[in-house]
Amino acid sequence: MRILLIEDTQGLGEVIRDQLTDEAHAVDWGQTIAYADSCLRSTIYDLILLDIMLPDGNGVDLLHKLRRKGVVTPVIILTAKDQISDRIKGLNAGADDYLVKPFDLTELTARIAAVTRRYTGNPNPQLQLGPLTIDLSKHLIMNNGTAINLSAREWSLFEALMHRPNTVLSKAQLENHLYAFGAEIESNTIEVYISRLRKKLGLGAECIETVRGLGYRLKT
Repeated sequence: MRILLIEDTQGLGEVIRDQLTDEAHAVDWGQTIAYADSCLRSTIYDLILLDIMLPDGNGVDLLHKLRRKGVVTPVIILTAKDQISDRIKGLNAGADDYLVKPFDLTELTARIAAVTRRYTGNPNPQLQLGPLTIDLSKHLIMNNGTAINLSAREWSLFEALMHRPNTVLSKAQLENHLYAFGAEIESNTIEVYISRLRKKLGLGAECIETVRGLGYRLKT
């Protein structure tokens, strides 16, 4: 997923960014509302992780503004404020979840997965695709009892296709899903990963379909 992380505490921001990057998410990390505004003007994100107390304003105010504009990107608030009134204020502003610092990184990962499943309209972490049983929460794919191992990038690409089944995703959309700002991307990167996925999953071009001139589509 492409994630926007707005967290002004240096150490915490680095830890969250590194953890999510290790899980094959593309993370753009900034420490101010101004940075968030700049990113959101140019990039479509799958998820926003938003601190409340920021050097140039309040994250809840930013959230209010996004929702008034019709931005439906899921938002998880990260904050040291643990009063019930603060949680209610954040949720009423349009947050999808609320995580109080300090928190365990495994809990953050689980919250991200749960919010993403709700947002994509399928709260069930287990899916079936032909002979494949897919557990989104565990990043696990089984084929008749045998586990299929995907690299982090391969999983991230497959996840992007699974979240938008039967929908054509352009090469640019898939690159945007996989890579943060500043990453170097080879011109044939997506083609290479699609080929690897077909081979590892045993899914031919009729399942992960190339739509010439447009992109790729996972047919279910």
